[in-house]
Amino acid sequence: MAEMAAEKKKKKKSLPVIPWMRDPVDISLSDSCPLSSIPFLDSRLETALRSKGFGSLFPVQAAVWHETIGPGSFERDICINSPTGSGKTLAYALPIVQMLSTRTIKCLRALVVLPTRDLAVQVKEVFAALAPAVGLSVGLAVGQSSISDEISELITKPTMGIGVCCDSENFSQEIRSSVDILVATPGRLMDHINHTKGFTVEHLCYLVVDETDRLLREAYQSWLPTVLQLAQSSSNSLFPFGGAINRPAFGLLKTVRSFGVERGFKGKPYPRLAKMVLSATLTQDPSKLAQLDLHHPLFLTTGKSRYQFPENLKSYKVVCTSKLKPLYLLALLGTLQGEKCIVFTSSVESNHRLCTLLNFFDDLQIKIKEYSRLQRQSVRSKTLRSFREGETQVLISSDAMTRGMDVEGVKNVINYDMPRFIKTYIHRAGRTARAGQSGRCFTLLRNDEVMRFKKLLQKADNESCAEYSVPSESVEALRPMYTTALARLKESVESDKHKKARVNIKSRGIAKKNDKSS
Repeated sequence: MAEMAAEKKKKKKSLPVIPWMRDPVDISLSDSCPLSSIPFLDSRLETALRSKGFGSLFPVQAAVWHETIGPGSFERDICINSPTGSGKTLAYALPIVQMLSTRTIKCLRALVVLPTRDLAVQVKEVFAALAPAVGLSVGLAVGQSSISDEISELITKPTMGIGVCCDSENFSQEIRSSVDILVATPGRLMDHINHTKGFTVEHLCYLVVDETDRLLREAYQSWLPTVLQLAQSSSNSLFPFGGAINRPAFGLLKTVRSFGVERGFKGKPYPRLAKMVLSATLTQDPSKLAQLDLHHPLFLTTGKSRYQFPENLKSYKVVCTSKLKPLYLLALLGTLQGEKCIVFTSSVESNHRLCTLLNFFDDLQIKIKEYSRLQRQSVRSKTLRSFREGETQVLISSDAMTRGMDVEGVKNVINYDMPRFIKTYIHRAGRTARAGQSGRCFTLLRNDEVMRFKKLLQKADNESCAEYSVPSESVEALRPMYTTALARLKESVESDKHKKARVNIKSRGIAKKNDKSS
């Protein structure tokens, strides 16, 4: 009886709070669909896809196409909860490019917002592979270059002729967008909204919020309410340069917001701003989803559980003592024989310390590099390029890499530090076993962490995780080098402290000098 009550309580707790989430479209029931069978697909886009090696669409891509270009006709906003590596980026990029290709008006009509620069660059590349085929252009606003360089890429200024005054009203009106689609991070997006002359989101047709749960968790200068307000403020948003249209009389419909759902169009332009929100761990919090102002949302998901592992992922645990953890990691990397691997740590500080320590081991047969948010963007980009090209075999990373990053050929993910939350595990593990490929996720555990790790996996309905045995002789063989590496790490840490102290003293001296001169 007690067991039945516990099971009932468990099921009740797992049910989504929001009504529209209780009746989702199950993507897992769909099959991949050959390009030749995709209805209404523009032949130019089919050619572009085939040139990139695509012969069919994955289930999530086919499902989104069905609800946007197909019978669904994008009558509802789309919310997608699908495992990492399932093809979510192309799922929204393809229909957006197709829909925008039917009109030749040059203005910013689609906006894709992502939480990190590296992820935004990756998504921009997907759009850039499709958009030129149908005469569209894609821009990037992430702070990777100076804002003046971004402005020159995003904004078209009229050619100054004889007798034309740059202060004239006509001149300012002719400053237009150079791009149809913009991929942006929130901070730089707000920079352009607030300061860039001629930049506007008032003509948006489509808004994509990728990695939704992270973007909703952090305010990012109130970018979302700003975009929604500006995009819906224009009474003629989709036809900004003349040619008013007769709109259906939706003004009499009552607008009611319940759980973040638009129930009509009173006081809003029509056609509406269509939205797509996506994550591998989409939030079910009504207060957070309410920020999106969704219109009759349609929930697409894979299976019944919110947390889904990639289909071909195998999970393993490696039990070891805390003091010998670096040796177990190196021994494990040795068994993986140079396969591309990402190692995750719990913080940027431990990330730097671990990478420094490992590189103090002599005669390593693998190249190991650090990747974290503390590095300059140029350094991170160079490291990532080296990893993609196979020059670096192992990346030691903080959680900056967990969200959406796609590096081809990553065979293994290693949790050097056990993640605290199942959501973190899902996103870390999702760097491998992508696009139908196989992959492995290893987690190094102390004895006192084994039970907690088991409970963590149970939240994703994963009841079993095999133990992976690292050869003890491989660990013992590394002990002499470990002592030397630890001593060198200590020297390095002390040296870094002295450098920081000198920089701080110099900075205070400059500040005092400036105070006296003023």
